[in-house]
Amino acid sequence: MQLGMVGLGRMGANMTRRLMRGGHTLVVSDLSADAVKGIAGEGAVASASLDDLVSKLNTPRAAWIMVPSGDATEKTVQALLAKMQAGDTIIDGGNSYFKDDVRRAKICAGKGVHYVDVGTSGGVWGLERGYCMMIGGPREAVQRLDLIFKTLAPGRGDIPRTPGRDKMGGTAEEGYIHCGPSGSGHFVKMVHNGIEYGMMQAYAEGFDIFKNAISKELPEDIRYDLNLPDIAEVWRRGSVVSSWLLDLTAMALVENPTLSEYSGFVQDSGEGRWTIQAALEEAVPAEVLTAALYTRFRSRQDHTFAEKMLSAMRQKFGGHIELKAPAKAS
Repeated sequence: MQLGMVGLGRMGANMTRRLMRGGHTLVVSDLSADAVKGIAGEGAVASASLDDLVSKLNTPRAAWIMVPSGDATEKTVQALLAKMQAGDTIIDGGNSYFKDDVRRAKICAGKGVHYVDVGTSGGVWGLERGYCMMIGGPREAVQRLDLIFKTLAPGRGDIPRTPGRDKMGGTAEEGYIHCGPSGSGHFVKMVHNGIEYGMMQAYAEGFDIFKNAISKELPEDIRYDLNLPDIAEVWRRGSVVSSWLLDLTAMALVENPTLSEYSGFVQDSGEGRWTIQAALEEAVPAEVLTAALYTRFRSRQDHTFAEKMLSAMRQKFGGHIELKAPAKAS
């Protein structure tokens, strides 16, 4: 099948490679001429602009966008829509806000163009492992692109089948699903990433407790000098908390048990915030996910004004003097 790929960053380039390995024809575009030249050297069809890309696609056309969410995606969708015709499909595989998908889908529909939103998980490992995809959009367009999704997805692999799953149809076991109408794919991916924040925070806090189990503030007979790489490794094998995130944690700890190359400044890509907003709109309590997001905000600051206020109040009502924090071992 032929597909246009707009955006050849870490995800877009590897998705292009995986699709070409699967026998598909890729017409590629990127702001970097070097990126286009490089992937064209691996077998893709180069294009010099979006106009050029659209002209090289057979009708009905399909173009997949893998650029940063927000303004870059908005401009790319609008630019492609101006060049496309009824029956063509625009696919947004980035991390767009699902309400933006709903709005864009309505604009595209006015021209007879399908808009498909694909929440894509797999990161830099997706080239070999495949990509888990959560898809929203018109059923007709999603079904026409099935070969693309099937090639990008991980497939069943060696994951044991869920008991009773043999009585159910669908593509979930292959690693991709059609969630529903426009916006639903990115909605499911948004909550996926919100959950990811919570899982990451739980691992981080647990291993911080392990690291500080040797603290001189503890009685000597309950101080433990624990081997963090070994703990992560043993949990990978039969533990109920095993996961791919734990696999990556174990890898990082083997490379450097003190993680000294990291500053601890933790960014958030937006989906965590949107997940909490959705929880507010639905009146759904999401304590863990909210706390995990706020902890990321906290990681970007030194002591906050709020913490200074707390210290001042303690001093005023109880005469409590600030204690100097003990230096932590690296």
